[in-house]
Amino acid sequence: MSEKRKGVLLSLREGAKEMETLLKSLDTTRQALLPQIRILEEHYLVSRDRDTYELTTIGKLIVDDMFPLLGVVGVFDIDIDYWGTHDLAFIPPHLLKRIDELGECRIMSPSTEKMYEAHHEFNQESKKQKSQFSITTFFYPNFPDIFSELLSNDVDMYVIVSQSLFDKLRTDSYTNLKRLIADKLVRFYVYPGKMEFLSFVFNESTVMMSPLKINNEFDNRHVLCKNPNAVEWAKELFEYYLKDSVPITEI
Repeated sequence: MSEKRKGVLLSLREGAKEMETLLKSLDTTRQALLPQIRILEEHYLVSRDRDTYELTTIGKLIVDDMFPLLGVVGVFDIDIDYWGTHDLAFIPPHLLKRIDELGECRIMSPSTEKMYEAHHEFNQESKKQKSQFSITTFFYPNFPDIFSELLSNDVDMYVIVSQSLFDKLRTDSYTNLKRLIADKLVRFYVYPGKMEFLSFVFNESTVMMSPLKINNEFDNRHVLCKNPNAVEWAKELFEYYLKDSVPITEI
C-alpha cells in the first residue's frame, strides 16, 4: 500500500543496508522514510541494528513471494488493455508463471501502410545476429525477400510453421518454399497441433510475439521485449513447440 515501503523491502532483498544507502537508492529523505520503516518494523518485516536495516525471516518470505508478482504486474502494467484482451493460452503454464522474465516490453503498432510487412525494427536487428527463431501461423506476402535478406547476412534460421501454413505455402508458393527448405542455413519444421497465436519470433537480443485477441481476431500490434532474460524465456517456449514438431528437409 506504499511505494516507499515496497521500495525498502525490495532494496533489502539484496541484503542489509544502512539508512544512507536506502535514502540514495529510493531518492527520498530520512523524514519521509522513517515513518514507513517503523511500520515495517511494527509488522516484523524489518529489523534494525543502529542505523542498519535488514529483512526478518518473515520479511524474506514475503518479499520472495512479492518479487515475482511485482515482475508480472510490471509486464502487464505497460499496457493492461492489450494484455487483457489477448489470448495467452499458447504459452505453457510453467512459462506463463514466469512471464515476469520478459521484463518491460513495448506494444508496437505498425502504420496502416506497413501493417502487412514484417516488423522493421526487429528485422533490422535480426540481420546483425547469428540466428533467428520463428514459430508462426502466417507469412507476410514479402516473406521471400525477408528471408533472402537474412540469409544473405548468414543468419541461421529456425522456423516452425503450422500445418495449415505449410499446406498453403506448398500450394501457393512452392518454389519459394522449396528454395527456403533447401538452404543450408534453414532448419524447417511443421507443428502438427493447434497454434492459437499469430507468431513468436526472437533472435539473440530481442523477442517479438503477436498473440490473437481473446475472440480470435487478428491484431497487427506486436509485443517487443529486449533483455537477456526475455531471450532465455523465449528459448524455452521455442523448445516446447520444437519437441513435437516434424523436421522438413524436402518437399
